Amino acid sequence: MKRRTALVGSLFGSLTALATTRSAYAATAVDLQLVMAVDVSRSIDEVEAELQRRGYIEAMTNERVIDAILSGENRSIGVCYVEWAGTHYQQTVIDWMLIDSPRTARRFSEKLAESPRTSQSWTAVGQALAYSAKRFEDSPFTSKRRIIDISGDGRTNDGPPAELVRDKLVADGIVINGLPVMMNRTSFGRPPDTTLDKYYEENVIGGPGSFMIVAANFDDFSRAVRTKLIREIS
Repeated sequence: MKRRTALVGSLFGSLTALATTRSAYAATAVDLQLVMAVDVSRSIDEVEAELQRRGYIEAMTNERVIDAILSGENRSIGVCYVEWAGTHYQQTVIDWMLIDSPRTARRFSEKLAESPRTSQSWTAVGQALAYSAKRFEDSPFTSKRRIIDISGDGRTNDGPPAELVRDKLVADGIVINGLPVMMNRTSFGRPPDTTLDKYYEENVIGGPGSFMIVAANFDDFSRAVRTKLIREIS
């Protein structure tokens, strides 16, 4: 227990002033700063990884998503796309981009489509949340809302407990929304996790207005991520 507490403490040493500290060059006001944190652990096969990536590519250029972005006071959002697996792997695939038109949304999707995919071991939801939160420190934007949108097909089996990280980030004013993907097949000999949605509800999401959208499987991912983006942007 002491080791676990020390690990969590070390993760957040630089996050204590996150609620009030912004980058020195932050200037552009947007309606929302959104970090999309996407699971690339090895439980996701090649076909499922393609469906997952395609879901974000299509969602960002969806007409209803664009309408939601343009309906805000500043008619814009800032987005950052992160991929994660175990404690050894968290990667910023697309750093902060301003989305304020169909053209910039299309550019984001094009960059994502061009980015190589990877597959890594383990599932560290807590570490992924901590890494995503640090992206706000380097954001060139200011906003009233900061959201981490985390999706995945499994629960933490590496690194700090997700609920301890979640509680710290919520206290710093960050909202965490979830998109659990319910697996309908075995993974590495383990039976399907039929209560992953409950795990996300109790241990991952948090903050005022936080919610989750469940994907029944990866075929359902595109629908789920589109619905989720419209809701959290609006």
